Amino acid sequence: MTFTAPRRPQFFYTTAPLPCPYVPGRVERKIVTEIAGLDADMMHDRLSRAGFRRSHNIAYAPVCPGCQSCIPIRIRAADFRPGRTQRRVLRANAATEGFEVPARATAEQFQLFQRYQQARHGDGDMATMSFYDFRAMVEDTPIDTVMVEFRDPDDRLIGACLTDRLGDGLSAVYSFYEPGLAERSLGTFAILWLVERALRLGLPHVYLGYWVPESAKMAYKSRFSGSEILVGSAWRPLRVATSGPEVRAACLSLG
Repeated sequence: MTFTAPRRPQFFYTTAPLPCPYVPGRVERKIVTEIAGLDADMMHDRLSRAGFRRSHNIAYAPVCPGCQSCIPIRIRAADFRPGRTQRRVLRANAATEGFEVPARATAEQFQLFQRYQQARHGDGDMATMSFYDFRAMVEDTPIDTVMVEFRDPDDRLIGACLTDRLGDGLSAVYSFYEPGLAERSLGTFAILWLVERALRLGLPHVYLGYWVPESAKMAYKSRFSGSEILVGSAWRPLRVATSGPEVRAACLSLG
């Protein structure tokens, strides 16, 4: 007779309210749960399809009172076709190579991360992260995670993207890049690279996290063809879904 270990119960918790990092004057709350155990990968897959994101060994989703501005978004890799601006980004980075390396923090990555934070998010909490904080962000993962390093022909590290491997795609957890190379749009290039990588691996999706229509710095996420967003419990093509009343409501301020 074989015995199956009882399934570990999944507990969800709600965080205390904090100022919203995307829309001024709003309050942010999250529902969080731990990703752990032998079935951590399957659990993370299910949560990702339901609109959750990962940080360390925690999965979270927004449950902000009176607001639905954070909309889960992903790209259907097989349906993606680069637009004119994205083709220009590909040409500008034609000599840049991406390398998947183990999720192990390095001094080189951290120095780039610091330059990026000081230039782009100097007033944010991440700008004060120590190397040990950065190492925890990179290495504290219960699932299949890699760091994608982007290097110029002279082997200079110019960008990086912490990336989770899911059963149905790749998930861009956090990316950072050389702030002095803004004209090369390395953040966009990282997503284009992930789309191509997903195709090579036979994975259908690239998860981008949350699209916030009211936030200018999050607008780029809606510029990739083949995108779809989570509406209720169903993923729907972005261009179709945004013509529906339920998503129009989600794109408006409800506070």
